[in-house]
Amino acid sequence: MEIREQPFGKTAHGKQVLLHTLSNGRGLKAGLIDFGASLCSLQWPDRKGQSRDIVLGFDSLDQYVQDQFFIGGTIGRFANRIAKGRFSLDGKEYRLAANNGPNHLHGGVKAFHKVVWTSETVNQAEGSGIRFKYLSRDGEEGYPGNLAVEVTYLFTREGEMVLLYEAVTDQTTPVNLTNHSYFNLTGDPARPVLNHMLHIPSTRIVEVDDQLIPTGNMISAEGTAKDFSNPAAIGSRIGELPSGYDLCYVLDKNEGVLGLAARIWEPETGIQMEIWTTEPGIQFYSGHFLDGTEKGKQDVAYEKYAGLCLETQHFADSPNQAKFPSTLLEPGQKYTQKTIYKFGWAG
Repeated sequence: MEIREQPFGKTAHGKQVLLHTLSNGRGLKAGLIDFGASLCSLQWPDRKGQSRDIVLGFDSLDQYVQDQFFIGGTIGRFANRIAKGRFSLDGKEYRLAANNGPNHLHGGVKAFHKVVWTSETVNQAEGSGIRFKYLSRDGEEGYPGNLAVEVTYLFTREGEMVLLYEAVTDQTTPVNLTNHSYFNLTGDPARPVLNHMLHIPSTRIVEVDDQLIPTGNMISAEGTAKDFSNPAAIGSRIGELPSGYDLCYVLDKNEGVLGLAARIWEPETGIQMEIWTTEPGIQFYSGHFLDGTEKGKQDVAYEKYAGLCLETQHFADSPNQAKFPSTLLEPGQKYTQKTIYKFGWAG
């Protein structure tokens, strides 16, 4: 296992941001930056042995500062949407930034993906990697309590990338963390992801309204264009949807138990990725809001469907949905989450 560090630029306030490069010596290589605790590159060889960078990202810190699509970032305090940017705790209403129409999305305007985290190298039984830390102050983006967060990226001997999340608070607060990487297993973001094959071992989804806010119901997707319980090409039925996929699948396992959430592969390169998680849901987003206005690595414009997201998380708007699993973290408790990306080849 090799870990290297180098400068990646400074913020407008003079904070140094480092680029950490991890390599397991067996073809798996990642680039991580302190800004947003972001995954900016992820290399894995195709079936012919050619290394491919399979995530979207940028070449400069300024591009991450300006990015509006959450590319590669750690998302918090609350991933996904909160209706009307508000929730109540113990009779008190908290108001958050309305940064997605009238609703709150991915923690707000200057949320976890837009701040500089501290970082350190870690070596432990499960693997080696980088641990990022951030203290979200009471009132930041409207949330109550001081929340101390750690996100650790580990490479294992088996060629897996493990994400470990931990958080503690001094006041009751909702917490729902995820990573917002966009994957393209061709290694070429100029090629859309519509030929990727996807398997999600679930037929239930969170029902949402036209603003992607949950109704509180979990419904069956069996036999519809939203059903990936049998593997299907992403583009094979996307025309049956108004725009694209932006759905949370309810995983058929107990919360907190590590289980398979998704398997995706690209027929030409043969690259396959499995996602395992302790979270109760996985959000599949097909990248249809990408519009070519942002240029990524090697000056490639990120057009519609240039990458897809598979975000392990709790369900959107949980603070306002009594029937959903709670996302409230109490003082004295510890938030934990584990997500594993396993790489290989299909066929």
